[in-house]
Amino acid sequence: MRILLVGAGGVGTAITRIAARRSFFDHMVVADYDLPRAKSAVAALGDQAHRFTPVRIDAADAAAVTALLREHRCDVLLNATDPRFVMPLFDAALAAGVDYLDMAMSMSKPHPDRPYEKVGVKLGDEQFARDPAWREGGRLALVGMGVEPGLADVFARYAADELFDEIEEVGIRDGANLTVDGYDFAPSFSIWTTIEECLNPPLIYEKDRGWYTTEPFSEPEVFDFPDGIGPVECVNVEHEEVVLVPRWIPAQRVTFKYGLGQEFIGTLKTLHALGVDRTEPVAVRTDEGTARVSPRDVVAAVLPDPAELGERMRGKTCAGTWVKGVKDGRPREVYLYHVVDNQWSMREYGSQAVVWQTAVNPVVALELLADGAWKGTGVLGPEAFEPRPFLDLLVEYGSPWGMRDH
Repeated sequence: MRILLVGAGGVGTAITRIAARRSFFDHMVVADYDLPRAKSAVAALGDQAHRFTPVRIDAADAAAVTALLREHRCDVLLNATDPRFVMPLFDAALAAGVDYLDMAMSMSKPHPDRPYEKVGVKLGDEQFARDPAWREGGRLALVGMGVEPGLADVFARYAADELFDEIEEVGIRDGANLTVDGYDFAPSFSIWTTIEECLNPPLIYEKDRGWYTTEPFSEPEVFDFPDGIGPVECVNVEHEEVVLVPRWIPAQRVTFKYGLGQEFIGTLKTLHALGVDRTEPVAVRTDEGTARVSPRDVVAAVLPDPAELGERMRGKTCAGTWVKGVKDGRPREVYLYHVVDNQWSMREYGSQAVVWQTAVNPVVALELLADGAWKGTGVLGPEAFEPRPFLDLLVEYGSPWGMRDH
């Protein structure tokens, strides 16, 4: 297998460090708009660096990405960029006749008149609309294959297959007790993506109602996370699992709630009130003249790079899937979860916990595709595949998962 990895930021760099320890692929091309960043990611791999080639690419240029895939004879494109670049990379892979994986899906568009009640364009709608073309080409687009979405969806499929006869609700619950020394506000993941997720209308699925939206940060609940993290207040956030799970799993209700904390929520609300969460460029006067910049890009530029916070971070992050339903005629609730300790991920891989936890899952998925344990054509989510091989291989990677009965 020959892989084109697009994006050498925190998650992309963690992907190279995880993949370098595995033998399932022949070569990985590491592409980024910032060539020195791609070169740095490869140089850090030591005696495995010969299996990686750094190159420069503009992820928005689908034709250039297609040409790069062909030049390096790649079999698959792994997208480790932010959601703005999903569609050009998705299209480039299809044009080149190769498989495709991403960790975040095509962007949503709120309903123009009633955004907090009705659904506009959902996450992933653009990708699923092109499913016939992928099937006709005999290629696979595995979408939403990070941690959330990704591993959380694998947990949902595992619960449906092995733990429940009927499912009342699948609820993704994400929480952490991470702190960053020296910063009052330092997101552990891309602020661009965080703003997109948290300020868009959250999506909820109910079998009798279909998909609908609600206000950001709605329906707060306190969820008790395992491994010493403890109780964290979680709120509704827009996320791909709510789109993916109902396509393959017969759940009555699907939700996603994120443990943000009141201080983080307050900061996001302030960014929104000031209008600096917007992506559309605005005119800014400078000494050299007038420049057009995206306010959200400015926010991202002035905040610390999440990939560089690992040495200052303390604590653990938990991603998991809470499932409520019936097994053998009796009510049951379980929480399937994956915890990463930042001290461990920094010591073992030099990557902070949140980006490492995101990065390990597409590498596991690629290995399953390489050895034929997972196979398929068309646009598919993680729920479309057998969960046990994935969960077993995740353990082999040295990162076990857990289950707690409620």
